[in-house]
Amino acid sequence: MLQTYRTIKADHQHEIEIKKSRFICFLKRISSEKEAKDFIQQIKKEHWKANHNCSAFVLGERNEIQRSSDDGEPSGTAGVPILEVLKKNDLINVCAVVTRYFGGTKLGAGGLIRAYSGATAQAITDVGIVEGRLQQEILVHLNYQNWGKLENFLTQEKIAVKETQFTDQVITTCMVDESSVADFESQVTDLLNGQAHFSNGAVTYFEQLIQED
Repeated sequence: MLQTYRTIKADHQHEIEIKKSRFICFLKRISSEKEAKDFIQQIKKEHWKANHNCSAFVLGERNEIQRSSDDGEPSGTAGVPILEVLKKNDLINVCAVVTRYFGGTKLGAGGLIRAYSGATAQAITDVGIVEGRLQQEILVHLNYQNWGKLENFLTQEKIAVKETQFTDQVITTCMVDESSVADFESQVTDLLNGQAHFSNGAVTYFEQLIQED
């Protein structure tokens, strides 16, 4: 299993206009080639009046499957540029379809490449990229008096919190790299003078939005 991966935050669509041509980029998270192909066909059906529905997708932990289609645009001016944007962003398991409604002005090969890659890049920026990290869920059980101190520690150390339950005590689920579990528990024990105990949840992927500098 991958320790980390990058993908889009959610399914999304984003539109740009270049010389009166509309380019609508549809992004979808996928888990199979069939899902990608069904999505492409769905967009083609919904936008059957469009001049082109060009597409690309990457699939697999190391993008073992890569496909692209120019859908009638000059060879190499649409599908491959879309694919290259997905790869440049190190995304996995994403399908992109860029629908074009022709505005009457030809863009030329270079213009098409910039338009299709630009529409895809802007859609990705608009929705955001998440990093999924394989981590251990550590449930920290503590009293209310110690919650503020632990909350500050988690913020300072940039430790992700999946959820927090407030009942007769506080139970907060922290996401910790498997290699760091012992250190984490030791630090929290010292911080709270032993007034906390721990239990393990699942080992799972936890996704966080990547904040670009």
